[in-house]
Amino acid sequence: MQKVGFFRSIHVKFVLIYVMLILIAMEIIGLYFARELEQNMKSNFTTSIDDRMSLVEFSVREEMMKKRAADDPMTLEKSLQAVLSSFKSEDINEVRVINAGNIILATSALNNISMVGQRSADDIVRKSNASKTPYDIINLDRKTGNRILVRATPIVVGDEVKGILYLEANIEKVFKQIDEVNRILAGGVAVSLSITIILGILIAQTMTRPISDMRRQAQAMAKGNFSRKVRVYGNDEMGQLAIAFNHLTNQLQESQSSTESERRKLASVLENMTDGVIATDRKGRVSLINDSALLMLRLTRDLVLNRPISSILGFEQEYAFEDLIQVKESIALDFSTEDQPYILRANFSVTQRETGFVNGLIVVLHDNTEQEKIDMERREFVSNVSHELRTPLTTMRSYLEALADGAWKNEEIAPSFLHVTQTETERMIRLVNDLLKLSRMDSRDYDLNKEWVEFNYFFKSIIGRFEFSKSQEVQFIRLLSSSELFVEIDTDKMTQVLDNIISNALKYSPDGGDIRFGITMSEDFIKVMISDDGMGIPQANVKRIFDRFYRADRARSRAMGGTGLGLAIAREMILAHGGEIWAESEEGKGTTIFFTLPFELQEDGEWG
Repeated sequence: MQKVGFFRSIHVKFVLIYVMLILIAMEIIGLYFARELEQNMKSNFTTSIDDRMSLVEFSVREEMMKKRAADDPMTLEKSLQAVLSSFKSEDINEVRVINAGNIILATSALNNISMVGQRSADDIVRKSNASKTPYDIINLDRKTGNRILVRATPIVVGDEVKGILYLEANIEKVFKQIDEVNRILAGGVAVSLSITIILGILIAQTMTRPISDMRRQAQAMAKGNFSRKVRVYGNDEMGQLAIAFNHLTNQLQESQSSTESERRKLASVLENMTDGVIATDRKGRVSLINDSALLMLRLTRDLVLNRPISSILGFEQEYAFEDLIQVKESIALDFSTEDQPYILRANFSVTQRETGFVNGLIVVLHDNTEQEKIDMERREFVSNVSHELRTPLTTMRSYLEALADGAWKNEEIAPSFLHVTQTETERMIRLVNDLLKLSRMDSRDYDLNKEWVEFNYFFKSIIGRFEFSKSQEVQFIRLLSSSELFVEIDTDKMTQVLDNIISNALKYSPDGGDIRFGITMSEDFIKVMISDDGMGIPQANVKRIFDRFYRADRARSRAMGGTGLGLAIAREMILAHGGEIWAESEEGKGTTIFFTLPFELQEDGEWG
């Protein structure tokens, strides 16, 4: 399961957002409260100062407006000093009276009596004197380090400034009270935040626990595990979401099971199809191929997947993928070599969405080699039969027309014409009979009447019959086994096999030549050999001598009455007995025919 980072967790995000919202709200409230408190306390302090200084200001104004006699011992400075000396306050550190010329006339601070008569250097005094308005400023006392309120208030009589009332008040106590209140407020905020964080965690857990369960279930579903269920904690929106999620899980499980079942069926169908199936994506690259298609194309899967279909099928020069989409007919793929034909046929089907968007192609490959061979053999067979029948029929028609025109009256040529007609008729009968035999064998419309025969005796009897009736000077050489070889065969059909092979050997053996007969034995079969010293067969045509109507020397075979079907019949009969037949030949040195028959030698040495 993939782990979520601490700060990426929705639980932590929820708590952080909740705490930040509370913190921002408290900060706003705290700042507003601190600012209002500071302004209120400063306002109260200044109001208190104003209330106490109003009497002093009145007394100073009266003294400065009073007219004095020349002999009056109470000068203005003394009277002002007397007024200020009588003023006492814990908050006010010093009060000064300064005339319009910025000369200090009196001070309430006894330690600053020496400043009386000197010019004031304070900017606030000059500003207040010039603007006729009071000024306030908070400075830092250099001696004590406390903050003090400095105020300069002009004493105006009419439109004339008579002087400035300057005072310094200790406002540090107010700031200490503000700091104490701020500390209390900060402590309250810290306690409130602690409680808020605890409540936020508890509330976040109730909100995020179902989401975490659904996340774990979604991750399990992504791995194919649909057995887990999300716990329902209530009937609120989260509970309804959990119920819907569990229902979705059940639906997905059913869909997954159905999809997997269909996938297995499709895979089984594809794997067991004899036809090759190839699927491509929308760009024409191979995305799926079954084993039958790989065998047909003689490629491996890693060489096929993700490659263009045109390149795989070998016609990238003729067809692009866009062309294959439009192909309606099947396309023949010729992979034939000089030695062996190999032809496939490809059928194309386009896969599309409902909107018509092409998703890809489905290509079905069918091995058409045998069908092509059958069609070719059928055409060749019809051509050969037509040729074989046309020659005797043409001959018979010519001779019959001659007889009909009066040649039958000629006693010298009429018997010759009738003999030729009879010979050609017998040849056509043999041809038709051979064709009927092959037809029955092709359709398996025959039964083998097998019996146990000692093959040496059986073989010798057939050789003797040919040796007795042969006309040319050919020597028979027997290379037979001295052991008794009992095999289970159909003697009639095996006689036809040996007659056809020996007849061919006699036809092509020259006078003075040899025909050799041999038998060898193994545990599983006996091998029969019939060899001649004839003209032989070209190496390229050796495998064709068992084809129907094939003749090594057509003119000689037809002259001897051959139909070209003897070895084809022999092959079918040997195969019916469970054996094999083949030929070995060298041009100019003769031909050897081999065939095998099943044979089983028992452990006790007896035949079986």
